[in-house]
Amino acid sequence: MDEPDFDQLVSDYYQPLYRFALSLTERESEACDLTQQTFFLWASKGQQLRDRSKVKSWLFTTLHREFLGSRRRTTRFPHHEIESVERELPPVTPATVNEMDAGTVMQALMNVDEVYRAPLMLFYLEDHSYLEIAAVLDVPVGTVMSRLARGKAQLRGLIADQAAGEERKIVPLPELRQAH
Repeated sequence: MDEPDFDQLVSDYYQPLYRFALSLTERESEACDLTQQTFFLWASKGQQLRDRSKVKSWLFTTLHREFLGSRRRTTRFPHHEIESVERELPPVTPATVNEMDAGTVMQALMNVDEVYRAPLMLFYLEDHSYLEIAAVLDVPVGTVMSRLARGKAQLRGLIADQAAGEERKIVPLPELRQAH
């Protein structure tokens, strides 16, 4: 593949691949590394792909396989990082409630079991078909459909639990003092 084609490929697929990687790794640095590794593999092995219409599937499949490989290595050789500073962010103000809906869903999505999260991300955020998802994850189409159904059910439950938890957490200060 010549240079302009590679640049166009990066331009077209970097963001979708990065979002998918972030949904898998839950860490920005790991998502960046995984995305870059995928493009590196394309640069070194992409010429072997005979059907150029399958570039998108090849990239997502490669990213997913690299993720699984990194998880296997992490299991064998654990690496402990300093906790994320996201927990130190200030609470959301009422002015951002309209924007919070997407954030709430994404936060809940990150708590969905990994086996369901990947198909959900690919289907709803990356607009992949069932067949494309099956190819990326290397599973049958029926498995993709069942994982999507189970993932949606789990996501609904997490969002409901999150909403119920937020309702329980909001207690006016005077009522709190009367309880003691």
